[in-house]
Amino acid sequence: MSQSRTERENQFRGMRDSARQIFQHALAEASIDKAFQRHVSCERGVLRIREDLYDLHSYTRVFVVSMGKAGHTMAQALEAQMGSLLEGVVATSVEPTSLVRGFRYFRGGHPTPNLESIRAAEAILRSLTAQNTSSLVIFLLSGGGSSIVEKPINDEISLEDLVATYHALVLSGAPIAEINAIRKHLSAVKGGRLARAAYPAQQVSLLVSDVPDDTPDALASGPTMPDSTTVEDCYAIAAKNNLLEQFPESVCGLFRRHVLEETPKSDDQAFYRSRWWPMLSNKVAAEAAAIAATKLGFGVELDHSCDDWDYEQAAEHLLSCLRHLGQQRSRVCLISGGEVTVKVTNGGVGGRNQHFALACAGKIAGENITVLSAGTDGIDGNSLAAGAVVDGTTLERAKARGLDAAAALARFDAYPFFDILGDTVVTGPTGNNLRDLRILLAY
Repeated sequence: MSQSRTERENQFRGMRDSARQIFQHALAEASIDKAFQRHVSCERGVLRIREDLYDLHSYTRVFVVSMGKAGHTMAQALEAQMGSLLEGVVATSVEPTSLVRGFRYFRGGHPTPNLESIRAAEAILRSLTAQNTSSLVIFLLSGGGSSIVEKPINDEISLEDLVATYHALVLSGAPIAEINAIRKHLSAVKGGRLARAAYPAQQVSLLVSDVPDDTPDALASGPTMPDSTTVEDCYAIAAKNNLLEQFPESVCGLFRRHVLEETPKSDDQAFYRSRWWPMLSNKVAAEAAAIAATKLGFGVELDHSCDDWDYEQAAEHLLSCLRHLGQQRSRVCLISGGEVTVKVTNGGVGGRNQHFALACAGKIAGENITVLSAGTDGIDGNSLAAGAVVDGTTLERAKARGLDAAAALARFDAYPFFDILGDTVVTGPTGNNLRDLRILLAY
């Protein structure tokens, strides 16, 4: 007996709900609070961070710098473990509902810097240069820190020029590690320069990562780590992506004259008393999603191979893998972590996750497939959504509403399309940032 239209619609709606449920579970399990409870504790004046112990009685001052989209959440989590005797600076992109006592707050810009980004950088640099050998500096680093805390290395680069440079980089389609290589060499705070400012203090960095696991110094453009990239890398990246014609003259001139300043490397004395510990990464979120999908009765596979791929190539690859899995058994789930790249040529409203989902919608029309793509920070591009969910009925439902999926894709304008359909994934800013998750279901 053929399936009724109502039964079919209910089935697809149920699978979209399952995808949302898997994503929400991943967000909850990969929380900063839970990570700090696992990895940080403080008893009788001894602070434990992963495998390190710090006798707080041996320091005359403990200073905390928390920066990135998770800046406030990380400061809260540290206070919960250490108590309320902390002091420092929090720089984040959202207005927190409450403040942690002892911290100065700055609301930096994202995805491009603003005046508060520069004020935050200047306040942090002033505080760090006041530290000495008896100081302990705790850095809490999360994604988004590149723009949230920023100060140009050259005074000739104005805030307006800085914003134009960031726009060119973000829209270039280059992988985040390449974008951050250039950011590091244009900045007074990135690429290990905060560590150099804090020297000779004891330093420890706690990382909530939104970059590939093998490039930790790309997180927030590596302000406290030895930089693995060089000025020669920057010149090559700029040439490959035709960036010189897009940069403002104050930045372009540095590239043309080959006068970028090199960043601190691993043999720099700034890192002699430095440690770095990961607290959370995309892997934690992906594994939490896998557990949730298993509990819902799906056979689960993880595939992170398309990290930093072009969105079209990633969509073809993941859907091909999912269809292959679906031939072997029913109810399968493919989970993919990391980010895809989208080279934006005109400005609609949306982000890479909604763009990826919309591209998938055209490839799965009529199939029993559901795809959710969303950012763990709750923010996708310039939209109010974290991402979107599509399935085999998306194009059909869109047509009934008078929506043109191909036109929305061409305009990079996915958010209005999904908002009308009710298929956006909206969480609000999560106070976390562990890259993106793509959840593909076949049944």
